[in-house]
Amino acid sequence: MNSLAKAGRALPPSPLSSERLRVFVVVVRRGGFSAAARALGVTQPSVSQSVAQLERELGAALLVREGRAVHLTEAGRLFLPLAERVLDEGEAARAALAELGELETGRLVVGTTDTFALYLLPAALRAFRERYPGVELRLDTAPSPAIAARVASREVDVGVVSLPLAGGEAHGLESVRLAALTDVVVAPPAHPLASRRRVRLDALAGEPLILLDRTTATRAHLEAGFATLPEAPRVVMETNSVEVQKKLVELGFGLAILPSLAVAHEVRARRLVAVPLERQGSGRHAGLVWAGAKPRGPASRAFIELARATHAERCD
Repeated sequence: MNSLAKAGRALPPSPLSSERLRVFVVVVRRGGFSAAARALGVTQPSVSQSVAQLERELGAALLVREGRAVHLTEAGRLFLPLAERVLDEGEAARAALAELGELETGRLVVGTTDTFALYLLPAALRAFRERYPGVELRLDTAPSPAIAARVASREVDVGVVSLPLAGGEAHGLESVRLAALTDVVVAPPAHPLASRRRVRLDALAGEPLILLDRTTATRAHLEAGFATLPEAPRVVMETNSVEVQKKLVELGFGLAILPSLAVAHEVRARRLVAVPLERQGSGRHAGLVWAGAKPRGPASRAFIELARATHAERCD
């Protein structure tokens, strides 16, 4: 039986040469030995010898010559996609190893908010540092709209921001969700709202509110909800620090509205109570953003993979 299936049982223990596989594939793609020799920059006899050696190793004829042209045998038609797959996987392996070599040194700039830097990303940052100690990891913190602009201008390699971004902020950026964000009303344990299971935004009318400033995505999201209410909220203080917000709530200056992940420690310690706020419109997420169709460079891609793996169960 002159077939590759029969030949497969007679394969020698040594692996097939990837160079001979490449020559065979080029001969088929170029339609002849002479054309393959020119493409490979070698002599025609060396191409013929390489193919002949491959056929001896397989125990089956792969090509039939007809004048200057060549045609695949039945075994050759079966073997061609297998050879192409081996070569493709070899190229992928070499590319992966090259990227690993690149990740022995280099620099990665991750942009994010103070909130995400403190409460969402530590595990991913630690994992990246442990796996790629030679890469200089720099953290650039600012509100989400500012980080999106820095990613778009290539000042920052990867951003971790609140999604969805506004239309202008999202222009030219690719994004993927990382973790769901649940907004909560943060109150002292003795506050009347602390015993509720959920709080509507209109239930906060007249309550003193301590909010993040207007440069933040959280504040923009809240303002969109406030605009639907019959009366404006009573904002008594604004700050760019979540830690300041929480301390002021503990001191009795008012209520705050924050992502639940930012108050988990205080809630466990029973210093504060976090009551889920009924969502206004679509839900928010923390997400990864980058400029262009693909993340730039192996360090960016490695960080994105680690961040997604770290938070795989936190995205709804």
